[in-house]
Amino acid sequence: MPTINDKLAGNVSLEEHDPEMFDLIEREKNRQWKGLELIASENFTSRAVMECLGSCLTNKYAEGLPGKRYYGGSEIVDKVETLCQDRALKAYGLDPEQWGVNVQPYSGSPANFAVYTGVLQPHDRIMGLDLPSGGHLTHGFYSWNPKTQKKKVISATSLFFESLPYRVSAETGGVDFEELEKLAALFKPNMLIMGGSAYPRDWEYEKFRAIADSCGALLMMDMAHISGLIAVGEHKSPFEFCDIVTSTTHKSLRGARSGFIFMKKDERGLQTKIDQAVFPALQGGPHMHQIAGVATQLKEVMTPEFKQYIVQVKANAKTLAKSLTDKGYKLATDGTDNHLLLWDLRPSDITGSKMEKLCDKCHITLNKNAVLGDRSALSPGGVRIGTPALTTRGFVEADFEAVGDFLHRAVELCKKLQEKHGKQLAAFVPALDEDEDVKQLCIDVKNYGSKFPMPGYDVTKMKFQEL
Repeated sequence: MPTINDKLAGNVSLEEHDPEMFDLIEREKNRQWKGLELIASENFTSRAVMECLGSCLTNKYAEGLPGKRYYGGSEIVDKVETLCQDRALKAYGLDPEQWGVNVQPYSGSPANFAVYTGVLQPHDRIMGLDLPSGGHLTHGFYSWNPKTQKKKVISATSLFFESLPYRVSAETGGVDFEELEKLAALFKPNMLIMGGSAYPRDWEYEKFRAIADSCGALLMMDMAHISGLIAVGEHKSPFEFCDIVTSTTHKSLRGARSGFIFMKKDERGLQTKIDQAVFPALQGGPHMHQIAGVATQLKEVMTPEFKQYIVQVKANAKTLAKSLTDKGYKLATDGTDNHLLLWDLRPSDITGSKMEKLCDKCHITLNKNAVLGDRSALSPGGVRIGTPALTTRGFVEADFEAVGDFLHRAVELCKKLQEKHGKQLAAFVPALDEDEDVKQLCIDVKNYGSKFPMPGYDVTKMKFQEL
C-alpha cells in the first residue's frame, strides 16, 4: 500500500512538530491548574468538548445552512449542526414551531451584530445598559469627553447605530426603570437590549417588555453570562417576553467558545433576516468543530449533574460576597443573585487596574471593571469576579471563604505598595516583583489551587509540574 512521509501526511504530534508551541500550551495548562480563575466570563470545558474542537470537523467548509450548503460533502456536518440546533431548543424548553435558532456565530459579539444587521437599518436607535452600569460593549457603548465636548465611539454598534445607554440606580444598583421609561419615551428606540457583563442580579423581563411595547421596540436579551443559569431554571427565562435572545456558549454554560441566536418565528420573518445576516452578510463558513463542541456541551446541560453545578456556582458566589462584605468591602447591589460580583474598590482608595495587576502576579485571575460613576474603562474603580471556573474544579463554600481571604490580602498589599510607591501604575507594577509579601501570597495561592483537579486533562501528565 502506498505511503508518504509522516510529516507530509500530517501525522506528527505537536510535541515533535512544534516543540515551542507545545511548551506554551503545557505552560498554560500549568497556569490554569495552580491558579485561582475568577474571571466571570471564563470556565473550564470538558475533555469531550475538547475532543470535538480538535476533531476532523475543523477541516470542513459548510457555508449555508443544513440542506442548503454551497459546498458538497456536507451530509455529515448537516447532521452535526441540526443536532446542535435541536439540543439548543430543547435545553431551553422551546417549541421549534415557535422559535428558531442559529448556532453559527463565532462568538457572542458577532451574534449580537448579526442581530442588529438583520433586523435594523443603519442609524436605527438602540438602548442597552451602559458599560459602567455593568453593560457590554456590543450594546452600544460610547464615551464622552467633557473637556473636548466630543463623543468617542468605542463599539462598532454605536458607529453604525444611534445608541442611548440606560443606567442603574445609584441607590439600589439595579436598573433604573423610572429613568429608562422616560428616556425610551423620548428616544423611541427601534430595539431595547437587555443583558450585561457585570450585572449581579436577575432581569425584570416584564418591565422591559412593557417599555419596549410602549415605544414599538424589539426586545432582545443577551444572556451570555447567565445562559447556564437560565437553562436549569436558576434564573428567570427571557423567552416568554423577548423577540430575540443571544448568548455565548462558554461562560456559565461551560461549552466551546462560540455563540447562538434564538428568534421568534412569526410574520416578521426574524429567522430569515438573522440567518442571512450571519451568512452571507457577516461570516463565511461556520466552524463546525465549535458547533459540535456546543452540541456536546448542551447534552451535559440537560443533566441533573449540571443543575447541581449551577446551584453550587450560585452558592459559591453568595459565600464570596458575604466574605467580602463581612470584611467591610462594597459590592454593587450589596451582593449577587447569580455567578458574579462587581466589587467597588474606590472606598479602599485603589483602582481595579492595580488590583488586577497584583492578583495576576499572585496567580489570581480577575479583571478590572468599571463601576457606576467611573469615567474611564482603562482605569476603573472596581473588579469583576465570577465563580463558574473554580466551581467546575470542585470548589465549594469553604473554599470560597479562603478565596475571600486571599483577595483581602491582595487589597491590603495594594494599599501598602501604593503608600510606598505612589499612585502611578508605572511605579506600582515593578514593585510587585520585589515585595516579599506578594511572593508569599503567590506561594499560598499556588499551593491552594494545585490541590484541585483540572477538567479536560490529567495534571500528572503535564510536561511542567513545578509550582
